[in-house]
Amino acid sequence: MPSKVSCLYLLTVVCWASALWYLSVSRPSSSYVGQVSIPMRKAPKVSKNSTFSNIRTRSLNPHDFGYLINEARKCEVEPPFLVILISTTHKEFNARQAIRETWGDETTFPDVRVFTLFLLGRSTDAVLNQMVEQESQIFHDIIVEDFIDSYHNLTLKTLMGMRWVATFCPKAQYVLKTDSDIFVNMENLIYNLLKPTTKPRRRYFTGYVINGGPIRDMRSKWYMPRDLYPESKYPPFCSGTGYVFSTDVAELIYKTSLHTRLLHLEDVYVGVCLRKLGIHPFQNSGFNHWKMAYSLCRYRRVVTVHQISPEEMHRIWNDMTSKKHLK
Repeated sequence: MPSKVSCLYLLTVVCWASALWYLSVSRPSSSYVGQVSIPMRKAPKVSKNSTFSNIRTRSLNPHDFGYLINEARKCEVEPPFLVILISTTHKEFNARQAIRETWGDETTFPDVRVFTLFLLGRSTDAVLNQMVEQESQIFHDIIVEDFIDSYHNLTLKTLMGMRWVATFCPKAQYVLKTDSDIFVNMENLIYNLLKPTTKPRRRYFTGYVINGGPIRDMRSKWYMPRDLYPESKYPPFCSGTGYVFSTDVAELIYKTSLHTRLLHLEDVYVGVCLRKLGIHPFQNSGFNHWKMAYSLCRYRRVVTVHQISPEEMHRIWNDMTSKKHLK
């Protein structure tokens, strides 16, 4: 008799196959998407003043997006040592599944409690929203807020993660924010960097620190208009491909963002908030924001590696876990 999870997983695979067909065929009108009614699970209402009651001035960015999918009770039983927030998009099911089966597996370290969550906005395609809803019902590791999921809304996605941690998991010790094409050496991250047996740090933020300035070329992916950011230099910021911070910083950044003009470059914007808070990010060379050819010795020394496909993720994970005895 197949298990409930097996059946649900099979249903997801079937839905994904149907969606690929749906996305590949030509449709007579884009208005069809708007006519599909998708029932979304409603998250418990959270009082606007329940966590951030000491904000008295008028907000520039109220971030009043409701949760379309939430896991509000994930931290209720026992707070985790580490919360992993992974920025992803609706079509990246294979990447999410590869992370669940490799470095993002919450059961890998029985002595350390780790929670993995995937962050999304709302897709303009109702079928993709429905598929993510079904995926959430199987794995219970997805958070969705009611803003359009796009590259220019990455900042909103990160702030959603900060807000979620501050509201629903404030007693966790650390947070890792990363992307779905990143491989994370969890052993290095947990035991060499964060060290569960030591006293938790406060106002702590680390990653690959970048000292740069705005790009004014309109053709660039990282173009920053002068009227949006007139300064010639950015404050030090950590590459958005992966950074770690103590949980108290999540609430501090979220509160600060409510009164800080939004920038579409997510990692730069977090750096701006850190400057307002007087928090200086620590440089850590183990966080790589580029592609790095695999070798067992090299990957044992790092914390993150960028541009890793789901297939590569499995190969790297299997090799590293099967050769732990090698020095």
